[in-house]
Amino acid sequence: MASKESFVVLVHHRGSVNRKTRSGVKFTDKNPLCIVITSTTSYDDLVSAVLMKLGLEGAKRVKKFFYRIPVTVLQNTVKYDCFTINNDADLQVMFLCRRQFPEVRTPELLARLVDVVSSSGGSNRNTNTIANPAGSSSRPAVASSSVPVYEPVVQHVASPSFAVDLNATEGDEVVERENLPNALVGVAPVGVGDGFLDDEDEDDVEPDMIDDDSADDIGATGPALEVGGSSSGTQQYPPHFSSLDLDAMRHEGVLGHAVGFGARDAEGTTGLTEFQVGQQFQDKDEALLSVKTYSIRRGVQYKVVESDHRRYVGKCSEFGNGCIWEVKRYNGPHTCLATSISSDHRSLDYHVISVFIMPMVRADASVSIKVLLNATAAHFGFRPTYRRVWMAKQKSIALIYGDWDESYNDLPRWVLGVQLPMPGSVAVLKTSPVRVGGQVDESQAYFHRLFWTFPPCIEAFRHCKPLISIDGTHLYGKYGGTLLIAIAQDGNSNILPVAFALVEGENAESWSFFLSHLRQHVTPQPGLLVISDRHNGIKAALEAPDGGWLPPSAYRAFCIRHVATNFALTFKGKDARRLLVNAAYAKTEVEFDYWFDILRSEDPAMCEWANRIDYSLWTQHRDEGRRFGHMTTNISECVNSILKGVRNLPVASLVKATYCRLAELFVRKGREAEAQMGTGQQFSQHLVKCIEANMKTARCFTVTLYDRDNSEFTVAETTPTGSFSLGTYRVSLASRTCDCGYFLTTDPR
Repeated sequence: MASKESFVVLVHHRGSVNRKTRSGVKFTDKNPLCIVITSTTSYDDLVSAVLMKLGLEGAKRVKKFFYRIPVTVLQNTVKYDCFTINNDADLQVMFLCRRQFPEVRTPELLARLVDVVSSSGGSNRNTNTIANPAGSSSRPAVASSSVPVYEPVVQHVASPSFAVDLNATEGDEVVERENLPNALVGVAPVGVGDGFLDDEDEDDVEPDMIDDDSADDIGATGPALEVGGSSSGTQQYPPHFSSLDLDAMRHEGVLGHAVGFGARDAEGTTGLTEFQVGQQFQDKDEALLSVKTYSIRRGVQYKVVESDHRRYVGKCSEFGNGCIWEVKRYNGPHTCLATSISSDHRSLDYHVISVFIMPMVRADASVSIKVLLNATAAHFGFRPTYRRVWMAKQKSIALIYGDWDESYNDLPRWVLGVQLPMPGSVAVLKTSPVRVGGQVDESQAYFHRLFWTFPPCIEAFRHCKPLISIDGTHLYGKYGGTLLIAIAQDGNSNILPVAFALVEGENAESWSFFLSHLRQHVTPQPGLLVISDRHNGIKAALEAPDGGWLPPSAYRAFCIRHVATNFALTFKGKDARRLLVNAAYAKTEVEFDYWFDILRSEDPAMCEWANRIDYSLWTQHRDEGRRFGHMTTNISECVNSILKGVRNLPVASLVKATYCRLAELFVRKGREAEAQMGTGQQFSQHLVKCIEANMKTARCFTVTLYDRDNSEFTVAETTPTGSFSLGTYRVSLASRTCDCGYFLTTDPR
């Protein structure tokens, strides 16, 4: 297609998106506009053309377009899904799909139109108000500026939005750009104001069991990176998506004060203490939230008499018993007294709490429920239940980062949106079929597992030590799950996550899924060492004949931290655990026997327990130098420095956060490396420090050459240094070995 070729786009501006048709997504508007554009048309040009055609310039604006995107062609039938277009980059996806699917020459869009808001904050058209009774003043009821007023516009995380179609069955997978999955099962996002009618929130559907707060409390051992603006160009995401240090919570405004609070009266002034006739609201939800918050502040209850899309009538529960408070026509403040003292308030439901805590959740999605509960109690003077605050946090997260259910639909859209500008990105999505009445619904699929990695991670691992740490960490979102991670370490002792997987939990099948794709896409190098815990699922996956992880292609080692933890379950006491760890870290057989003999003298059963595990799997002196001194997995450091906070997010936002943080990490570390190379440094800082330390220690040694090829030496320590036992050792440069074992474990190959 020529770059300036013109073509017609059908633009629907009424109706809705119907996902339940045989061909997938369909727009219900029967009278679309015909707009002529070219492949060089910009997003703003398209918006202007639509508004001009409708004659709505200045009165309406286009919030976004929905594109009926073709995703598969099966038996001459085109399957469609829905793609959100918000900018020029999104529009390019439509042009690309038109070239890739010649069967569909006329793209279809649905324009979502909204009123243009005037500079005073109101719409240029009608403003939603609380209706006055017939015959009364036509001025709308108003609320005090001391009462929180809901800010209705809450933007979701910006991202490429691509929904793809898969007629998925068990075992279907998506690798890179091959067939992507159909819309995954989930519900439409909940509107921000949903649920603000005055119903008891205790009856809302919620889990019977509520997990505890996030466990992101493992002390990080690596240096924390400073918090600042993103240097990787990911500013369209929330700040902490690209922040590598989330220990300090950032707030938009003062802690405990929600964004958007403060009502406006007819004059635009603030500082009022009661509702005022003439006070205006952006919409009904804002008005209802103000009424609820007002009643909470006053410590009184009210009941809803009438409520529809244009009218809301609420009365004090003591109306007629001496109180004339009524939101309909305004009669002034309550004239009744609270009839009982309670630590809770009926109107303090999770919808109200969600609005209040949203700035805190936006600043740190891992903020604990206890912190939010205490902040809510301090602000409102009433103490809600733990589960109500938990529900409020889930709603806030859904509003900020996307709906929990719809997030599964966003996954394939975002993945493809990343793959288009970043070739080489790997995403493998596995789905399960949806069965309705015993029949497979081919238009839907359940999310099962996802493996993903990015090109910089694949390239970086080629320059890292030939070992990989693998582990899993629980997710703390609405639906749980497990995040599997593969972690490498470079020559400067920096940890680097190189691959991820979202799975249902740790079992043989999920680990096999992760490790097979890790081997295929990221770590094909021979002789690799895998450090892990002793989970049976990992054991089964690594020992599979076709997995590629058997010696000599790869080797396995246990994390000594996990071994010691299992040991302590049987043998109590810190001394016993310390002796086992010291034996594991021993670099020579003599040193190992020393600690093992002490352990045997404490309790022979301890040695019997340890002897049941092959020494090559948990001791350093038998690892043949493959560990490079690494005795544990780096999962705790990785979670804190790279992944802290993301385990509380919906799945799509979790994946986006890994992208943003890795982008930030590579930019920062790349600049550091360039600066070091600019000063003439040939080696990493860690290696330079090791060389300098060894040179200082060498002053206490005497060296004797034993062959004419300058490869065999004896080294005698004349003065104890603390690093070595006093004695004489044989060093072979040809075989890169030393009797002390230290050289082998720190070899920077």
